[in-house]
Amino acid sequence: MSASLPLQLIADPARSGSARQLAALGARLRRQVGQAIADYAMIQAGDKVMVCLSGGKDSYTLLDMLLQLQKKAPVHFELVAVNLDQKQPGFPAQVLPDYLAARGVPYQIIEQDTYSVVSRVVPQGKTLCSLCSRLRRGALYAHATRHGFTKIALGHHRDDLVATFFMNLFHHARLAAMAPKLRSDDGRHVVIRPLATVREADIARYAAARGFPIIPCTLCGSQENLQRRQVGQMLAQWDRDSPGRVDQIARALADVRPAQLADPRLFDFAALGAPAAPVPANSRPGHDPAAD
Repeated sequence: MSASLPLQLIADPARSGSARQLAALGARLRRQVGQAIADYAMIQAGDKVMVCLSGGKDSYTLLDMLLQLQKKAPVHFELVAVNLDQKQPGFPAQVLPDYLAARGVPYQIIEQDTYSVVSRVVPQGKTLCSLCSRLRRGALYAHATRHGFTKIALGHHRDDLVATFFMNLFHHARLAAMAPKLRSDDGRHVVIRPLATVREADIARYAAARGFPIIPCTLCGSQENLQRRQVGQMLAQWDRDSPGRVDQIARALADVRPAQLADPRLFDFAALGAPAAPVPANSRPGHDPAAD
């Protein structure tokens, strides 16, 4: 699944770099996304994919990549951009509809005032992310059910997967990350993350070059000292001090060896070194039962 569409470069060369470099970046992102879709069987013929569009760089890039790949895909599938308007104060409600209409992309807008709920329930000074995420997920799942979507595409990238791994490690004492493809807890929805192997830095460069109309998150994006932000700073420092380390960690998430960890639910440690059961005489190789 590959396509070659010209990048709509912005005028400032200091931000966009050379056209050749950006074309190469776009080709690399399409290749990575296409490979992830193939490796994890994310999209099949006849799928109706709900592309969750928040207005951030990740979801814009996700939609852009899927639209490009759709043109050359060997199977037919449908894409619909869906935005959840959470009624945050000052949210520019027309930005996404105007952008999507200009590109000719089918879209749906969900209006649900989760902002008031989160603001009322969460004590002042506490982070809002957890409750906001649950409410957002519930609204998107309900919409997917009502409109017959077979897949829900989210814009999480490689750095999100690695950061989630360390969040679980540091704060929950478990080895877990974000799966590139998963079934929801109620078994009714399949969630896919086509950007699972794409670096956040590459997404930022691509989004800037394309001039996507980014909408900042004023609800949780402005909060400081979040645990995820601290992990992100750690990963950024590693990238500066030891280039390639985060890439290695991301690759390790796809090469898990239960026998070299310590979870007895995943590996039968009790069977190691246990006395071998005696083999009955009548089951030994070469034994003739008629001679008994």
